[in-house]
Amino acid sequence: MNKASATPERAGQNPDPLRRLGCVADHALLDHHTGQGHPEAAARLEAIYSVLQSDRLRGRWLPIAPRMATPEEILRVHTLRHFRQVEQTAGQDRTHLDADTVTSARSYEVARLAAGAVLESIDFVFGGHCARAFDFIRPPGHHAEPDRAMGFCLFNNVAIGAAYALHHYGLRRILLVDFDVHHGNGTQAAFYDSPEVLFTSAHQFPLYPGTGRSEECGRNGGKGFTLNFPLPAGTDDATYTHLFRSVIEPVAEQYRPELVMVSAGFDAYVDDPLSDMRVTAAGFQTMTRSLARMAEAHSAGKIIFVLEGGYHRQGLCDATLSVLTELLGEEDHQELVWPLHERAARLIETAKRHVSAFWRV
Repeated sequence: MNKASATPERAGQNPDPLRRLGCVADHALLDHHTGQGHPEAAARLEAIYSVLQSDRLRGRWLPIAPRMATPEEILRVHTLRHFRQVEQTAGQDRTHLDADTVTSARSYEVARLAAGAVLESIDFVFGGHCARAFDFIRPPGHHAEPDRAMGFCLFNNVAIGAAYALHHYGLRRILLVDFDVHHGNGTQAAFYDSPEVLFTSAHQFPLYPGTGRSEECGRNGGKGFTLNFPLPAGTDDATYTHLFRSVIEPVAEQYRPELVMVSAGFDAYVDDPLSDMRVTAAGFQTMTRSLARMAEAHSAGKIIFVLEGGYHRQGLCDATLSVLTELLGEEDHQELVWPLHERAARLIETAKRHVSAFWRV
């Protein structure tokens, strides 16, 4: 496969294993074609891959070669009926699985490769090659529910990854944080009854897919292990930063995850065409710093980011650069601090009130 790759000798020079970064960046993932004008296009990854090969990042990361997820691995999350529905699109020029979820001839293959990329990065991290990984993959996954594709998503990559880590490495506590602007309904559905994955989502509400209310907090043994933070249009860096520091970090302290996974959607970016938020590259950087702190405190630094949405080309480039330089330990300057303005303070207090039914915050 033709890969956007690093020079291993340079990438491996970092003496601090917590600062070694692995990335999946494979051009085969461009072969899922959604049609002219569709926002989830191959150009998204092309923009990111250009950043990975820029002077700032070239040779700084370890390449992770993806593999296809097996049917068995996918079926830990998805029903056989759903798997067959996606499989049957293979070789077909164009199939609509719902109003905005489109496949092309190789989409089934690419979707298996995207899911398998997450599994390979988990093996890479647990094999000691690095502690941090970022999977730049498509199609995205967090809207795909166990029994259906939706919202541009075919298979739920991050959920398949979490299920693999639980099964293959015997983990019992995974913290899965979703900061995509759209609620990760599929990931929530996959683990709604389980305490083995603490799923947290900070998202614009109301917005597609219409789920993710604070009251959606898990069921049966999973009660309290789904935490939703619906945020109004216009939410900014300050609110996200204080939400992560004041609410999510204290919960992680009590949960003590063995692995941190991140559904990293960059569509909360200030100019993204599919949302109305005001997050900048600096905001994504501070969220990343918070997530890395949680990993260093509880999971021996193990943290895996999985690309979800993000539909503004410059926003994708800026966010990618800010997140990766943070993960590489390049941004060791003083902590970025935004004043807790009145609107943010109200949102944080509301979040704490809902979370306090299950966790000390």
